[in-house]
Amino acid sequence: MSDCCKGKEPKPGASECCAGGGEERVVLFYACSGAANVAEIADHAARQMMAAGHGAMFCLAGVGAGIGGMVQTAKDADLNIIIDGCPMGCGKKIFEQAGITNYMQITVTDLGIEKVKGAPCSEGEVQVVVKKAKEAVEKV
Repeated sequence: MSDCCKGKEPKPGASECCAGGGEERVVLFYACSGAANVAEIADHAARQMMAAGHGAMFCLAGVGAGIGGMVQTAKDADLNIIIDGCPMGCGKKIFEQAGITNYMQITVTDLGIEKVKGAPCSEGEVQVVVKKAKEAVEKV
């Protein structure tokens, strides 16, 4: 926990590095859940970002299902980071349909990783996405 949180536990989803002025930032990560390697990469990267204290994972399916509380949580977050696996951009489309605008999208295939059905992901590929996600968190 950062000193900027003034000794308090961060709110769920609050990043370890609070925003300037001692206020907590709520950063939520959403991972693609497709069947190819790029979905597994997205999931692993989001989980690593959460484990490192950069925010919390949140349920993309719940937002897609229009569950009111989940949609509102996403709208209230300081930043939502969608990690889509491929150019289909399912996560981004879910956010657009829900009217959520406070997000950044990372697309795994845009980072030079090829989409292959049934192929396992590698730790090196996950780290490429983690690096990009850290950059996104630092921008805001």
